[in-house]
Amino acid sequence: MIDNAMTTARSEFLRVVAERGYMHQCTDLEALDKRLNQGPAAAYIGFDCTAESLHVGGLMQIMLLRWWQKTGNKPIVLMGGGTTRIGDPTGKDEARKMLDDAAIARNMAGIKQVFAKYLTFGDGATDAMMVNNADWLDQLNYISFLRDYGKHFTINRMLTFDSVKLRLEREQPLTFLEFNYMILQGYDFAELWSRHKCVLQMGGSDQWGNIINGVELGRRVHQAELFGLTSPLLTTSSGAKMGKTVGGAVWLNADMLSAWEFWQYWRNTEDADVGRFLKLYTELPLDEIARLEALQGAEINEAKKILANEVTRLCHGEDAAREAAETARKTFEEGALADNLPTIAIPAADLNAGIPAFALFVRAGLSTSNGEARRLLQQGGGRVNDAQVTDPAAPIGADALKDGVIKLTAGKKRNVLVKPE
Repeated sequence: MIDNAMTTARSEFLRVVAERGYMHQCTDLEALDKRLNQGPAAAYIGFDCTAESLHVGGLMQIMLLRWWQKTGNKPIVLMGGGTTRIGDPTGKDEARKMLDDAAIARNMAGIKQVFAKYLTFGDGATDAMMVNNADWLDQLNYISFLRDYGKHFTINRMLTFDSVKLRLEREQPLTFLEFNYMILQGYDFAELWSRHKCVLQMGGSDQWGNIINGVELGRRVHQAELFGLTSPLLTTSSGAKMGKTVGGAVWLNADMLSAWEFWQYWRNTEDADVGRFLKLYTELPLDEIARLEALQGAEINEAKKILANEVTRLCHGEDAAREAAETARKTFEEGALADNLPTIAIPAADLNAGIPAFALFVRAGLSTSNGEARRLLQQGGGRVNDAQVTDPAAPIGADALKDGVIKLTAGKKRNVLVKPE
């Protein structure tokens, strides 16, 4: 856990993670600090390939790798081409859906896109590298692996880890396949030490048990001094999980979520979260962040815009961030219909017949259920072409088209354009 050693850390990386709120646990803080002051070191974070893009929930880990590189160290991005075939049981009540090799390859190709925006790849001492654990896991001889590595893991210890214990307490099935995941993740760390002298694994706090396994395996098999560091699992001030919204996951790839919608996610940050998110997801100086989070009333909205601009700039580029901010200005300050608002197509026949307002809000992704949409409208939170609609059954049809589209608004900031097809 964080302790007084953080106040005396000499290495720039550990100072950054302490000051900006990335630190949750570390296996040996003083020894890691000493190692980081001896020269560039390699650290890795693993990413399983379960979707074609990472979402905002994984952004803190990407920022950790970015700061690792910015403070003079070598980041390793580990793609879980092998472990994705099993699925990490951590935090899951049931086994992951099994993906075939083609789906894993497709997901990996999508996930890789985002890292080049945050890291500099190359062959230098502090250049990032990307590896795939299928390169060594696919080559394992099962009997040899069990003989050489299985002896270092006790069932007694493995049953104490949350990923196993919670599933058993809930009487949810845990397959032998999933039970092996922590062994393979530990082996990944030992293999990365052998291949690239990687000394640190980082991850979310739910990965602590898996990380500890790798640290101990490296010590037993290679007599290597390895370290683990975890970041806190984040929720918003209202308790919502990071990366999830009413409309679905907040993906990092532009082909799965537009830069405008990404910008809007950050612009809608709760007041209490602005300072924390500025520290974690931007590179603004801490004194500037302190000034921004101290703003009160309507002024806090300016801090939210800066947060949205900075995070979008890192993830989607300067032009996309500027365009998203301009779209917001036109939409909310001028009341104009901006071209970059998210748009859905509805069959012209459906619009001609008229669609109940609540059903249209659900189809537009502004509500997740008919009941939620009805409540939104009855409580005055829904507008059609900027006019409040409080009757959930009010038909919305072709006569509502304005310049070829219908503008739907949920709350103050979430907009979708509906067009006939």
